[in-house]
Amino acid sequence: MNHFLGLIRKTIIFTLLLSVAIVIGALYYMEYELPDIDALNTVQLQVPLQIYTQDGKLIATFGEKRRVPVPYDKIPKPLIEAVLATEDQRYFQHNGVDIQGLGRAALQLVMTGKKLQGGSTITMQVARSFYLTRHKTFGRKLREILLAIKIEHKLKKEKILELYLNKVFLGNRAYGVGAAAEVYYGKHLSELTIDQYAMLAGLPKAPSTLNPLANPEAAKKRRDHVLARMHEQGYIDDATYKKAIEAPLDASYHDLQTEVKAPYVAELVREQLEQMYGDSIYTDGFRVYTTILSRLQNIANVSVRDNLLAYDQRHGYRGASQNMGIPSIDNMDDWEKELRKIPVLNGLEPAAVVEMTTKSITVLRSNGDLTIIPWSGLSWARKQVNADYLGPRPKQPNQIVKLGDVVRIMPTTHGNYQLAQVPKAEAGLVALNPQNGAILSMVGGFDFQNSKFNRITSANRQPGSSFKPFVYSAALEKGFTLATVINDAPIVIEQADNSLWRPQNESHKFYGPTRLRTAIIESRNLVSIRLLALMGMPYTVDYLKRFGFMGSQLPPGLSLALGTALVTPLQMAQAYAIFANGGLKVVPYIIDNIRNSQDQIIYQARPLIACTKNCSKDTAVAPRVISAQNAFLITSALHDVIERGTAKRAKNIGRTDLAGKTGTTQNQVDAWFAGYSPDIVAVAWVGFDYNQSLHEYGAQAALPMWMQFIESALKGKAERMIEQPPGIVSIRIDPITGKRASANDPAALFEY
Repeated sequence: MNHFLGLIRKTIIFTLLLSVAIVIGALYYMEYELPDIDALNTVQLQVPLQIYTQDGKLIATFGEKRRVPVPYDKIPKPLIEAVLATEDQRYFQHNGVDIQGLGRAALQLVMTGKKLQGGSTITMQVARSFYLTRHKTFGRKLREILLAIKIEHKLKKEKILELYLNKVFLGNRAYGVGAAAEVYYGKHLSELTIDQYAMLAGLPKAPSTLNPLANPEAAKKRRDHVLARMHEQGYIDDATYKKAIEAPLDASYHDLQTEVKAPYVAELVREQLEQMYGDSIYTDGFRVYTTILSRLQNIANVSVRDNLLAYDQRHGYRGASQNMGIPSIDNMDDWEKELRKIPVLNGLEPAAVVEMTTKSITVLRSNGDLTIIPWSGLSWARKQVNADYLGPRPKQPNQIVKLGDVVRIMPTTHGNYQLAQVPKAEAGLVALNPQNGAILSMVGGFDFQNSKFNRITSANRQPGSSFKPFVYSAALEKGFTLATVINDAPIVIEQADNSLWRPQNESHKFYGPTRLRTAIIESRNLVSIRLLALMGMPYTVDYLKRFGFMGSQLPPGLSLALGTALVTPLQMAQAYAIFANGGLKVVPYIIDNIRNSQDQIIYQARPLIACTKNCSKDTAVAPRVISAQNAFLITSALHDVIERGTAKRAKNIGRTDLAGKTGTTQNQVDAWFAGYSPDIVAVAWVGFDYNQSLHEYGAQAALPMWMQFIESALKGKAERMIEQPPGIVSIRIDPITGKRASANDPAALFEY
C-alpha cells in the first residue's frame, strides 16, 4: 500500500511538473516563437488608391480590394450586436478562447469524425486572418489559440473587434463592413437598417456562397437566422424582429460611384504614382488630390461630347453596326441579352429597331424597355456616301434603318431620344491655370472605355496656324513690329528632291503688302513663310525652345511657319500660358498633394509661380522666357483674331478679355483652337487617330468646343485684361505702309 501511495504521489508530482513545464513552454512559445502582435496597433489594411479633384470629389479608385476602414466608434451598435449574436456571443467575457465553443467543436469531431466546427472566437479569427492560413489542422488551431490569448493581453476588446470588422472578407471584392455596405446597398454603413446589418453579419460564414447576389434564397435564410439570434439575446424587441424578418431582400451590386468623370486624368495620375511609389499604391490607402476642378471638368466633358457628336452628325449617318433579323415576341429575351453585351459609350446606348411607322421608330433597349424615336430625332441622318458627299435628306425612317438594326440612341434635352452613332473622329480639351501650370480639366478622347489613348498628353499632331503666334513672337524679339509690312505674294521653293513647293493661303488669293498684325488676324501663310525666311531658321528654332518645344519636334524647313511641328495639346497649352501670364514659363502639373492612410501629407506640389512683383521669398518664381512687352503685343494681335479675324465667331461670348488662334493643317487633317484670358488657357483639338481629312477648318470643328467650354468656365468672372507693361507706346500709323502717319492723315490708325 505504501509503495502504491508513493507511486501515486510521484505520478501527481510528475503530472504537476509536466503541467508547469507545458505552461512554461507555451508561454515561452507565445513570447518568442509566435509572431509579434504589437504591429496590430498600427496595422496597415489593404486600402485601394483613391483619386480626387482639387475640391474633394472622387474621380477614381484603383485596387483589387474594396475597403472603407471604419473606426470602432463609428461602427453602428446594431451591426456589432448582430455580429456578436452570430459569431461570438460571449466575446466581452472570454479572454480570447471560448472553452464552451471549443468543447462543442471537439464533441462534434468525436461524434462525426469530421472537423465541422472550429470553435473560433472573433479574436481567434483575427489571429488567423492576420498571421495564419485557413487550412484546418490541429497545429494551426493550437497556434490560433495561443495567438488569441496573446492578442487579448495586448489589445483592447474594441480594437480587436475593429480589426475584425475591417478585415473580414464579405464577398464581391468587399473587405470589411464599410465596403460591404457600399457594394450590396450603395449606402454608407451608418445608413443601413436592422435587416441589412443582419445580412452583413451573416456573411463571414460563407461570403462567396451566402451573399445575396450569388444565392438570394440562402442569404435570406442566413439573415433571418442572425435576426433570430439577435431577438433571442434581447438585442431587438418583438416588433423590430417581425418588421426585419418581413423586409424584402433589397441587395444589389453597386459599383463604386465616382463623383466626377475624368478617366484620362485618373490614368495619368496612376501612371505618375506608380513611377513614384511602385505597386504599393494599390494597397497602401493613398489619397491623391489633383489640380482638377470638378466644375471645369464637367464643363469640358460636355463640351467635347456635344461638339464631337455635332461634327459627326454634320458628316452623315454611317448605318447600323449589325442586324439581328426580324423581331418577334419569341426572340426579344435573346435580343436583350445581346444588347447587354454591347457597352454604353459616353451615354450612347445600344438598341434594336423593332417597329417602324412613317414618322418614328420603336427600339428595344438592353433593360427591356421599348422607346419611341420621333422623326425629330431621325431626320438628321443623311446617308454618308463618302467623305465628301452626303445623300439626299431622308423623308421617312425606312430610308435610314431596317427592322432588326442595332443602333445607338441618346437622350435629348426635351426628354425624348434620338438616333446617334459613336463618332469616328476624336477630340481633346485641356485647360491650365497660366499662373502656376495647374491642369484644371482634361478630356483625352470621346470615351475612355472605347480608347484609353490620351490625346492631350500623347498625341503628337501638327498644330497648323495655331503655331504661328510663336513664330511672330520670335519676329518681335528680332526687331520686327506689328506694323512691319511684308509682301503677301507667291513663293516657289525648290525642295531637296528637286520638287517645287508652292505654298498658298487658304483662300488661294494673294493680298500684297500686309502688316504683321493683319497677317496674324487673317492667318496669311505667305507672310508667315517670308517672315521666317527673313529671321533665319537657326535663330527661330532656338527661340521656339523657350516655349518648351524640343528641337526634334521642329522641322528644319520654312514649312515650320505653317505649323508643321509635331506637338501635343498639353505642350500647346503650356506655350500659350506664357502669353497669358506675361512671359513666364510655368510647368503643367496635375498632382497637388498625396496623403497616406493616416491622412498625413507625404507629397505636396511646389509649382513655379508666375510672380513678377511682391513675391514672397518662399515662392518658386517661374523663369522669364519672353519679355512682358512681347507677350502683350502677341496678346493684342490674338485678341483681334477674335474681334475681327478667323475666330470672330467667339466674339458672341461677349467678353473682351479673350485672345486665341485657330489652326488647320494641310488637307484639314487637324483642327485646333488655342485661346486664353489672364485666368485660364484652354486648347481644343479635333482629328482622326489615323490621318484623314476632317473636311472642316479649325473655326468650324474646334472653335465651337472651345467657346462652349470657356463661356461656362468664365461665367460670373469679371473681365481682366492683360496689363500694358512699361516700354509699350501706341502711335498713329499709315495702314498701307506701316510707317508713322502724319497728324492730318484721316486713314491713320493706332498701333502698339
